[in-house]
Amino acid sequence: MRSIVCVKRVPDSEARVRIAGDGSAIDSSGVKYVMNPYDEFALEQALQLKEAAGEGTVTAITLGSDEAKETLRSALAMGADEGVLLRSDGSMDGLVVARALADEISQREFDLVLFGKQAIDDDNMQVPAMVAQLLSLPCATVVVDMTLDSGTVTAKREVEGGHEIVEFELPGVIAAQKGLNEPRYPSLKGIMAAKRKPLEEKDVTVSEPGLELLGLAPPPARPEPQIVGEGPEVVPELVRRLREEAKVL
Repeated sequence: MRSIVCVKRVPDSEARVRIAGDGSAIDSSGVKYVMNPYDEFALEQALQLKEAAGEGTVTAITLGSDEAKETLRSALAMGADEGVLLRSDGSMDGLVVARALADEISQREFDLVLFGKQAIDDDNMQVPAMVAQLLSLPCATVVVDMTLDSGTVTAKREVEGGHEIVEFELPGVIAAQKGLNEPRYPSLKGIMAAKRKPLEEKDVTVSEPGLELLGLAPPPARPEPQIVGEGPEVVPELVRRLREEAKVL
């Protein structure tokens, strides 16, 4: 089983994010960066598939700056066999990222490409489907369960109001949702072994992004709560305010 897992370096979800002075990016000083949490589900699934098959490889790929090597080392510590850093700086939209990843993946032998369903920093939820389209591969997104039998993937997808079951023949693309599995913690042995595993670095030239980030702004402050009163006699006034002021009715 040859799996490729695309991972991304993102700010920790518990980090206090501040906007930089120019308003075009976040202030990265003092911010802890981690592997995108949804990518951890994708990596764990690849490791489980390899273990079930009894053989195979798991390759972790990321596109980013030198700092992204830390994310790849985390993937290697979890159990990935090798890492590949596609080194490129600057702002990149989803299509730019997808093209760079698809170009690298197309040069490799693989059975399955796995992603997290989305990155928690930009929440675009675009790259997995774009990569699948560029590689002319079947794709299942928001996957909460999957089985592999004789080269056929059966995936259970989360959809509004329920689930959808899809099947496709390998090779293909999976985008993992929370609940697909429980990602393992890197063991001390895994952390030590990660230092000896291959980590390839390639300088890549990406196309100009088609989207321009005009600026970032914090969400507006929440208004102070209002207490209309107590008892059933205040219900008409509450309904009026919800309809006329809050405009939620």
